[in-house]
Amino acid sequence: MVGAGVIGLSCAWRAASAGFAVSVYDPAPGSGASHVAGGMLAPVTEAVPVEPEVFTLGAAALRRWPDFAAELATAGADPRLRTAGTLVVALDPGDRAELDRLAEQLSRMGHAVEALSGRQVRRIEPSLGPQVCRALSVPGEASVDNRALLDALLAACRGAGVEFHPQRCRHLPNADVVVVAAGAHSAALHPALHRAIRPVKGEILRLRCRPGTLAPPSRTIRAIVGGRHSYLVPRAGGRLVLGATQREVGFDTEVTAGAVRELLTDAERALPAIAEYTVEEAAAGLRPGSPDNLPVIGELEPGVLAATGHHRHGILLAPLTAEAVLALLRGVAGPVEVGPATPARLARSAP
Repeated sequence: MVGAGVIGLSCAWRAASAGFAVSVYDPAPGSGASHVAGGMLAPVTEAVPVEPEVFTLGAAALRRWPDFAAELATAGADPRLRTAGTLVVALDPGDRAELDRLAEQLSRMGHAVEALSGRQVRRIEPSLGPQVCRALSVPGEASVDNRALLDALLAACRGAGVEFHPQRCRHLPNADVVVVAAGAHSAALHPALHRAIRPVKGEILRLRCRPGTLAPPSRTIRAIVGGRHSYLVPRAGGRLVLGATQREVGFDTEVTAGAVRELLTDAERALPAIAEYTVEEAAAGLRPGSPDNLPVIGELEPGVLAATGHHRHGILLAPLTAEAVLALLRGVAGPVEVGPATPARLARSAP
């Protein structure tokens, strides 16, 4: 296994638990984009603009998360799964129109959502500000503490006998089967991934409420502010994750002042109390993007498998990806939903 983010660790844990001898190569297991992520499990509110195959993958993965989290809590540690749903909020008439379009599209996709006035949504989440004029309540979505998840996966992998090698692979290691799960760095490890996987920078802020300030919301808030989309994901201990920017700037992982300003400005309009919160961290990660926003899961050549290109959905898709990789290792049919993620499509779409 090359890569020890959420995808590599999930695949390694499942494979080792099934009896395979697994070695993982990564200079810093549990770091990278997985360490910076918001941890949303939100295929419905991520589905607009509608990408049916991406949504189908996400919905299939979300169904697997309760069992995945429960098994992981037994094998490693509690990943802190929250199942309170998502609130999508709008702050001005233009944003409200976009929210209405979102509700219409979700309705066409068969997802019932509840429209709420600003007053109604503030009864549910008192920390939301007076500028919030409309909201959609989307039940069924969830979130997980990404760092608790990584700690749990590392513990579960070690408990299952996974061997870790703290080195970055410049070439594929010698093994009966190699799984390329190196995120944005996967492109350098196989010709089929060279033009398919690219880094997409995302910056986040981690905040903590102070005594006397309003506590963070109890569920994920997606805010539409001046046409921009941001998310606010609660964490234990009065903490909140704000995200996320999206920049095509290569392998740059420095946090910019402009990104911090954008994240705070948009979030404060939705949740004014954060002006009094403590800023605990500003960080950036590199999501592994693909040409069609689908991951690349499958055989690249005999003895080489890919599990990469998950873009914004790595944590959401981890259980489904691990199930698909385990099926490939066993030589049996995998989840049908993963079919569109085949690496074969890359050759078909190549110029």
